[in-house]
Amino acid sequence: MKRAFPRVILALAALFLAVAPPAEAQQASIKSLDLAGQTERQVIVDQESGQYLGHPTTVLLEDGKTIVIVYPKGHGKGAIVLKRSTDGGLTWSDRMPTPENWSTSLETPTIHRVIDKDGKKRLIVFSGMMPIRSSLSEDDGITWSPLKPIGDFGGIVAMASVDRLKDGTYMALFHGDGSPAVAGKSEPRRFRVKKTLSHDGGLTWSEPIVIAESDTLRLCEPGLVRSPDGRQIAVILRENSRKHNSYLITSDDEGETWTKPRELPLSLTGDRHTARYAPDGRLFIAFRDMAKDSPTQGDWVAWVGTYDDIVQGRDGQYRIRLMDNHAKWDCAYPGVEVLPDGTIVTTTYGHWNPDEKVKPYIVSVRLKLGELDVMAAPSR
Repeated sequence: MKRAFPRVILALAALFLAVAPPAEAQQASIKSLDLAGQTERQVIVDQESGQYLGHPTTVLLEDGKTIVIVYPKGHGKGAIVLKRSTDGGLTWSDRMPTPENWSTSLETPTIHRVIDKDGKKRLIVFSGMMPIRSSLSEDDGITWSPLKPIGDFGGIVAMASVDRLKDGTYMALFHGDGSPAVAGKSEPRRFRVKKTLSHDGGLTWSEPIVIAESDTLRLCEPGLVRSPDGRQIAVILRENSRKHNSYLITSDDEGETWTKPRELPLSLTGDRHTARYAPDGRLFIAFRDMAKDSPTQGDWVAWVGTYDDIVQGRDGQYRIRLMDNHAKWDCAYPGVEVLPDGTIVTTTYGHWNPDEKVKPYIVSVRLKLGELDVMAAPSR
């Protein structure tokens, strides 16, 4: 027995390594594509000499071709800029008029479509810190109300995700870090991911409830995606200590309860994940790459795979470098929209010019998964 015991241990160790390879090996096993040099795919949305433009969010309207975008003049905080495209992101309007107090935004703005239970459509722009404020449009983004507090609570990247639940209620997700500027003096100094609900099409919002927190993790920037059958909600989370990969939580009861956070592969590790389904049912998820030892760390990247890949902790099909960011880590809070013909229009900010004097600006990249499949196919 004394001689057999080490063999058993070695066999078990080999089995474990076969089932759960180290994260570095997982990263190496996924195919990587690079679109950074394909400038014909790129459309400049906005650029201003000497002005930092950052952190955009987009929404595609029901006509399948009108895209509305908001972003700050500055890093996160700053006056909110509004533009729109009526041809699926090929061209963009001049900056549009906005309420005067949009200039007072203190955090990354986000924009979302909501439809109340009577069918009334609204666009909502959220602006975070303490308190979270919202601005409403009932004419598809032409005119807007001033920013007004939605409650006595604060948040960072306010309403990073908004999803309509099966009963018509809207659930919005955001995070805080416990700092007084975000949460007042009532919370411990720790990262918390929260949800708030609206039963009236975004006009009012409930007191937030914590859905994910940890003594050892800094979980934030929730990126929501539903399962293809609509029965499960998954949320990908940034881990801000930089000691771990990104994490995942899921809910099978419309956000009432959530699983404990579990770590994702390096292939999905990054910041501010934005997910959309392509027409063939695969997921396209854009984010800032923060995977350990990744050759594209700090760049704007995307992941292609299935919903099942995410919940099963698999690598996915392939990753894409969308653009090369020339400043460490400062890029890629992306919008992602899928046009009726399957064209993916993903849009974000970054240091796209190696000249340090050129400030970050907003660019879209256009692609179809079929084109990438050809690039990813094994060469003969």
